Amino acid sequence: MITSPDFAGKRFAVLGLARSGAAAVESLLASGAQVMAWDSREEPRQAFEGRVELADPVTAVLEGYEAVVVSPGIPLNRHPIAEAAAAADVPVIGDIELFARARAVLPAHRVVGITGTNGKSTTTMLVRHLFAQAGVPVRVGGNIGVPILAADPLPEGGVYVLELSSYQIDLTFSLDCEVAVLLNVTPDHLDRYADFDAYVASKARLFGMQSAASLAIVDHEAEAGVDVLRFSPEGQPIQFIDDVELPGDQARWPSLQGPHNRQNAAAAIAVARQLGLSDAQIEAGLESFVGLPHRMERVAENEGVLYINDSKATNPASAAPALAAFPPDPRPRIHWIVGGLPKGDDLGECEPYFGNVAAAYTIGDAGPMFADLLAPHAPVRRSEMMAEAIREAMAAAKPGDVVMLSPACASFDQFRDFEARGDAFRRIVGALISADDPGEGED
Repeated sequence: MITSPDFAGKRFAVLGLARSGAAAVESLLASGAQVMAWDSREEPRQAFEGRVELADPVTAVLEGYEAVVVSPGIPLNRHPIAEAAAAADVPVIGDIELFARARAVLPAHRVVGITGTNGKSTTTMLVRHLFAQAGVPVRVGGNIGVPILAADPLPEGGVYVLELSSYQIDLTFSLDCEVAVLLNVTPDHLDRYADFDAYVASKARLFGMQSAASLAIVDHEAEAGVDVLRFSPEGQPIQFIDDVELPGDQARWPSLQGPHNRQNAAAAIAVARQLGLSDAQIEAGLESFVGLPHRMERVAENEGVLYINDSKATNPASAAPALAAFPPDPRPRIHWIVGGLPKGDDLGECEPYFGNVAAAYTIGDAGPMFADLLAPHAPVRRSEMMAEAIREAMAAAKPGDVVMLSPACASFDQFRDFEARGDAFRRIVGALISADDPGEGED
């Protein structure tokens, strides 16, 4: 695990004992700190009985504490810990800030921070893959993978790649990323922010923590439209994602198809070049990269029909790039399974790509509304349930077509989470294909 002698003898409170909170407690204890810890659930508290002071920092005396470390999932705009910590003049931080403070004692390394409304996970894992394929010690953390404090320190020359949500950036104050990336920014999480500009400002703080020599990689539209570099140090080098030249043909990268993956790849290429990889190394990594589950995941190809699991597309903005990835060739070829628990009352960002849809199969709570929206643009089947939608799409699809789950909705009406929804899609597709396969040796 990552520790720091700077924490020794100091008092910290930790609120929230899920993965990152538990890792923070272990790191602080191993560093010699005194820790107060709390979780609203009894089971996580039991793991630390006898090792920490179990008390709720909201009602405890916080004067003299170095910081309160909170889970990113705690909404500071309405949780009483923010007021309690402010009254005691104690900063509220997260595990990424602890990592930032521990960097001074780690073997020489570099940090890449990646944020954005959509595409963070794919880009983070692609950057990791590029360095791993080139033989560079690399580790991911933050909003993906193992909590960064729970990981063993990398050897000298290593690269830490952190996927950072706005919530994590809000709790971080001294992370100078050698390379920081903002892929895009569209309205999201507005229950946690006063307005869209406040959400943008949260993302923009990632650049504000950088030194003047550190590189900012940004989407040109985000910079021109909402000033994501508003806090950047004067004279900081900037690379616009839109201007990155690809080292080869995107068509040769099977897991990186579509305009959104062109942007993800361009950002990763810029990171890799900045930190010393050659174009030959980068091209080899792009060709061998396998995409993440539930993000434009190719789950099967049968009788010329491709089956895509894009369950992670939980809003129209993240579903739109999936629709754009398969233009008519020459006719519309996407059989679009769409619906779930809606986050709005339209499919606005998807509208430019309705012409790519051969047919839509609506499911879940949003099904009737989406069926009405899509009926003027494409044939619609009101399937209601996932299995029925897949069965109907499979029957209608022709060679060269794509059956794609890209719901543009949350999953909670019918599934535990987007992973469970994607797993169901994968399982049903496999079962239906197997049922149609007569098997070897049969007439």
